[in-house]
Amino acid sequence: MTGKTASRTVRLPRQGTDKRRLFREMDKARAHDVRWREGRVFSLVFDGGEDVHEVAREAYMKFFAENALNPTAFPSLRKFESEMVAMTASLLGGDEQVVGNMTSGGTESLLMTMLTAREWARAQRPEITLPEVVLPVTAHPAFDKAAHYFGMKLVRTPVRDDFRADVDAMARAITPNTIMLVGSAPSYPQGVVDPIDAIAALARERGLLCHVDACVGGMILPFVERLGYPTPAWDFRTPGVTAISVDLHKYGYAAKGASVILYRNKALRRHQLFATTDWSGGIYASPTMAGTRPGGVIAAAWAVMTYLGEEGYLTRARAVMAARDKIRAGVEAIPGLKILSDPDISVMAIASDELDVYLVADEMAVRGWHLDRQQFPPSLHMTLHYGHRDIPDAFLRDLQASVDAVRRPTPRRLMQRLLVALVAFLAGILPKSWMSWLTARASRFLGGGGGLPERRAPMYGIMGALPNRGDLKELVLDLVEGFTEPESQD
Repeated sequence: MTGKTASRTVRLPRQGTDKRRLFREMDKARAHDVRWREGRVFSLVFDGGEDVHEVAREAYMKFFAENALNPTAFPSLRKFESEMVAMTASLLGGDEQVVGNMTSGGTESLLMTMLTAREWARAQRPEITLPEVVLPVTAHPAFDKAAHYFGMKLVRTPVRDDFRADVDAMARAITPNTIMLVGSAPSYPQGVVDPIDAIAALARERGLLCHVDACVGGMILPFVERLGYPTPAWDFRTPGVTAISVDLHKYGYAAKGASVILYRNKALRRHQLFATTDWSGGIYASPTMAGTRPGGVIAAAWAVMTYLGEEGYLTRARAVMAARDKIRAGVEAIPGLKILSDPDISVMAIASDELDVYLVADEMAVRGWHLDRQQFPPSLHMTLHYGHRDIPDAFLRDLQASVDAVRRPTPRRLMQRLLVALVAFLAGILPKSWMSWLTARASRFLGGGGGLPERRAPMYGIMGALPNRGDLKELVLDLVEGFTEPESQD
């Protein structure tokens, strides 16, 4: 993104656009998108191979106009969704009692489990006016979004040195208002599976619900286990687990957005469902947040799962873990770099005790690699999928070159360090109101106009130095607003 000044002059064309010109303009627009087809991005897209793309595209187009809002109108979509839910439940150790629904993605699945927990508590424990959910600090922020939407309270607890949930800390955080415990399989930042068996046992002992967020790992952990990798207990085979979320558009390699929310039984899932019988337009009911649901997504997900089968997923998991093992060994062989903890699948974080990893990410970006920046501690996120099976050697060469470049002092880097140090110094001596005023104007430096700077290490350094997280939140919201505004066409 270039940070161009936003324009509000975009209007619907008076006349339609020629198809050839239209598609040329679309191709031009995507020219600066991340190069995921080359395995250059480690989030956002999961590549199952060209044959899988072909299956997903054709299945999607067969049902691109259909709407799963009314399953009686399109029994084909009902068949696909019910079979998909059943296949996923079986894969995750569920019995014939486990039920669920398809959602638009992991966020909606987590919204659903939080809503269900709230409604369950209203029925089972009506004395609770502000229901609380206990979860580790590494759990996905979609839980925060759900708590914000549904009037709930999150109690986040510290993790152990290996970044896995501290179950003793979770036990201490339980109050009479607690209704659910949460664990991740794995957590997104470091790719480690929380001690789900202990969390679920604690929930069972206290009469609480227990949700496992397996949005990232749910469609690869079963196959990693079959390949012989050590895999902690985490699914419905674990007593006390009451719900699991799993994204099909991640390691299930389905078209976006496809996720599944599963419950231990119908009685629990009942709290998720919605119906109203008093509308003049007739009876209205829906199982999840969405009303209209794209038929193409459902059809494509069913087609990909049926096409690949267990052997297809096993083959892809084997290739992914081989790439993971090679990259992990290569990263740890580069002086100054390390992998945080001991990742359970192909999700991991690169960190350093002596280098600014955000500078390393900038250097990798110059070489065409897109690595997400993380904090607490600073690290670079990697989610490896089947599309990365051939990139380890090239990635490691460029990573070594990037580290070498970061070790060489440059005037730009010196100025960046001075700028971050200046912000940290000012934060220590200026009144909070002054720092809030400065922070409110910092979005110009951070990109302004809907964009971000190409080199982001100083941005992350400055954000980390800001003392008031509330000011930082407002700054981020300013950037979010900017992303919704069209760029100028100069």
